Amino acid sequence: MGLTSIKISLTNPQRPELGEQEVELIVDTGSVLPWIPKRVLNKLDLRPRRKRVFRTIDGKELERDVGMVTIKYDEHEADVEVVFAEEKDTPVLGVVALESLGYRVNPITGKLEYVGLLAV
Repeated sequence: MGLTSIKISLTNPQRPELGEQEVELIVDTGSVLPWIPKRVLNKLDLRPRRKRVFRTIDGKELERDVGMVTIKYDEHEADVEVVFAEEKDTPVLGVVALESLGYRVNPITGKLEYVGLLAV
């Protein structure tokens, strides 16, 4: 099984009149938040809400801005916190966005499956 990539649409929940930006992301269930290129978020006039520190797999710490954006995939959408990714960062869709949209990755096929929102 290889990498799973998807195209999503993004909108600024505070300024939907600015339209959508489309971006292709690697689905990474090991990442908590989506990492969206800062240049894409800037086109939506999205403002950071705070800074957060993230730990990489090799133990390094990265500080990045985060903010809220509306993510749409297929006919499903969710408002989620996203990381303002630098050019050197890999754009990924993290598990929070994946589950907020109601999807999971099928471990056999590597494809996304809609399962709805889970209440535990």
